[in-house]
Amino acid sequence: MKPTQDIQSLTTFRANVASFVDQVRETRRPLVLTQHGKSVAVLLGAAEYEALVEELEVLRDISTSERQLAAGRWVAHEEVKAHLLEIVRRRSSE
Repeated sequence: MKPTQDIQSLTTFRANVASFVDQVRETRRPLVLTQHGKSVAVLLGAAEYEALVEELEVLRDISTSERQLAAGRWVAHEEVKAHLLEIVRRRSSE
């Protein structure tokens, strides 16, 4: 992050929306918007936002899996493999 480029007041942002959107798209860095000297919003490119959401979903899945393992709620690999192979066999014989 480059504070002189990546932190802007809401007033400056309003006056230069298009150029700031271009900046975010080109640099792939977020733009922090301030009001009365305090951070109030962040402008983020669509691809960077999607990547953050995907990463968050993976981290949540990992956390859920860890809780399930700790609680003893798991299925052995061989059991899952056998079950999936049986489903494939049934479907291929239809």
